[in-house]
Amino acid sequence: MFKSIPIALGFKSIKNKTIWRDLMGSRASFSLESRIFHSISAGLIFLSAIYCPYNLYAGLYVGALSALLLCAFFAYQYYRSRFRAKPHSTILFAITGILIFGVNYFTNSGINGSTDLIWPAYLLLLLAISPYQEHLRWLIIYITCFLGLHLLEFYYPNLVQYPFTAGQGQFIDRITAFPLPVLVTYIIIRFIRKSYDSERQIAKEKALAIEESKLQILAQKEQLEKSNNEKNKLMSIISHDLRTPLINIQNYLWLLNDLKIDNTARPMLETSLLQSTNGAVEMLSNLLHWSKTQMEGLNINLQDINLLMALQGTLEMGQLYASKKEISFTHDIPATINVTADVDILQLVVRNIITNAVKFTPKGGKIQVNAELNLNWCKIIITDNGKGIAPEKQEKIFSIKAEPTYGTNNEKGVGLGLMLCKEFIEKQGGKIEFESSLTQGSKFFVYIPV
Repeated sequence: MFKSIPIALGFKSIKNKTIWRDLMGSRASFSLESRIFHSISAGLIFLSAIYCPYNLYAGLYVGALSALLLCAFFAYQYYRSRFRAKPHSTILFAITGILIFGVNYFTNSGINGSTDLIWPAYLLLLLAISPYQEHLRWLIIYITCFLGLHLLEFYYPNLVQYPFTAGQGQFIDRITAFPLPVLVTYIIIRFIRKSYDSERQIAKEKALAIEESKLQILAQKEQLEKSNNEKNKLMSIISHDLRTPLINIQNYLWLLNDLKIDNTARPMLETSLLQSTNGAVEMLSNLLHWSKTQMEGLNINLQDINLLMALQGTLEMGQLYASKKEISFTHDIPATINVTADVDILQLVVRNIITNAVKFTPKGGKIQVNAELNLNWCKIIITDNGKGIAPEKQEKIFSIKAEPTYGTNNEKGVGLGLMLCKEFIEKQGGKIEFESSLTQGSKFFVYIPV
């Protein structure tokens, strides 16, 4: 029962706010001046409806007539503005106030009555609902009329009627007149404050929107610059690095056609051509994988796999590749390790790292591939004692900005392999790290979820 009371009060509050909002009109349909006018009109109609019978009861017939005329005037103006969407007339509003309060001033004790309390409130209302350029004009007119009435009373005091007796009558007059200026002041100040807060919130939201738009534009600019750099990189690779081995093959075929290759030069040329072709195939494979992921996105097929079985072919390839350079290649991967990974992607990543290790390890060097469990990760470690990576190049090796380098037998790299490794391994929830010292070799760590 007690819980239902605040719910009922809240519902009533919401209902009252809805009724008041309907009386004012929506922000989208009416200006601030019109909504202030609607609110004041509704309030004055209500007060006038009270003052009219009260003044009749008190014997203030002119006051009752003034309240009735004021109620009728505001009701008509409110109806035209709120429901007929016709602008209220500030001129008619101002003149009506001067006439009604001017007559009421002389019939209600003049300077000793309560009319002087209403003049400033009515002027405040007039300023609130009129355009800015009319404010000074109405201020001068109202001050002039106010002074004129008081001067007229000063020189012709017999024009003033005193319907109230001193003491109790004047007290009742002031008490009953006080709510009108207070209501007007309250509504106008409330509207001004709410309008200011609303405009400030709108301005804040616009500023945030502009800032967010600027950040989006900057992000798009960076993305465009990155895409442009990648495009330039790819064009450079296609135009130079991929063209070179094809020209070598073409030249070799010309020599074969002309029968100008002797038996001593042939093995050397074929070895060089094989290295060039292997590099081109590796580069083309990486380019195709990278281009596909850029256009279609990377399709990840995660499954539980045995690590040793999944990498068996890759390790044999590495063994074969290393043996051609007389490099010692060993691996120690426990047969019990199972991981969650995409087999093709995992093989691509490990193959690229092993290929790099062979490429940058000199004849007689060593390469070791190990795997171990570490909490929820499987850590694959690929160690070599090759050239190592220069400190100034280490921060770029996982980006397309990586500069191509030559292996110990002048094998050409294009800098895409490790970028692919990082991107692919992170797509399946893993990560890749490395340690390297110049002339001391490198260690690459591939982390795969168990």
